[in-house]
Amino acid sequence: MLNVMIVDDEPPARARLGQVLRDCSEQVSLQLVGEAEGGISGLEEADRLQPDVILLDVHMPDMNGIEVARHLAQRDNPPAVIFVTAYDEHALDAFEVQALDYLMKPVRAERLVAALARAERFRTNEPRIEELAKTIGSVRSHLTVSERGRMMLVPIDDVVYLRAELKYVTIKTRAREYLTEESLTALEAEFGERFVRIHRNALVARSGILGFQRVRGAVDDEGESSEGHWEVLLKEAPDRLPISRRQWPTVKAAAKS
Repeated sequence: MLNVMIVDDEPPARARLGQVLRDCSEQVSLQLVGEAEGGISGLEEADRLQPDVILLDVHMPDMNGIEVARHLAQRDNPPAVIFVTAYDEHALDAFEVQALDYLMKPVRAERLVAALARAERFRTNEPRIEELAKTIGSVRSHLTVSERGRMMLVPIDDVVYLRAELKYVTIKTRAREYLTEESLTALEAEFGERFVRIHRNALVARSGILGFQRVRGAVDDEGESSEGHWEVLLKEAPDRLPISRRQWPTVKAAAKS
């Protein structure tokens, strides 16, 4: 039996999908195990209920369905995702190219039966979801981090800087630090409008830059001198991060814009 969950911000849409699922139950062994009215609550309910399949609305105000699917893909045993959408033809082409299943609103029972019958083929696949996100320009509002076996969402708006350290990237927020295995390069590609690279190992939120401070070069015990450098001062963290000579013109320009 398939355990199915509905995620849609509109109550009438959830009610209609529930009815269509009941119509499908004579042909597919299934049960509706839960509903959620938004993307963030949908992720929480998915972790709690562990559904086999999620019928996932694409357009939701708090977090769109593409982003929800990207976060789900990082779970150990992600559910199959069937998108429910009113997207235009161009966007639907992107779903088809990535072999991701979708249903057009209003959903018809025969189409849903076919999608559920293929559900195992559409287990969330991170590379396909990532390519879809790039194709339609979907940028996340949150990062997913794993902490003590629990998946957590970190709002991008709260991130002060991102710094690569060994195999992890430290996510520094106003309140605390998290670790992610996402690469700094990939994060810069997705959030380049929000962050500026100050060094090969660090990105800083453009809006979080307070100013800069010049650090003079030092002379060691053997008389060897080191060059001075600039550091960035942050509005919401006491950390002072070094700026590489190569990035200094870019960082200075970003602070003025």
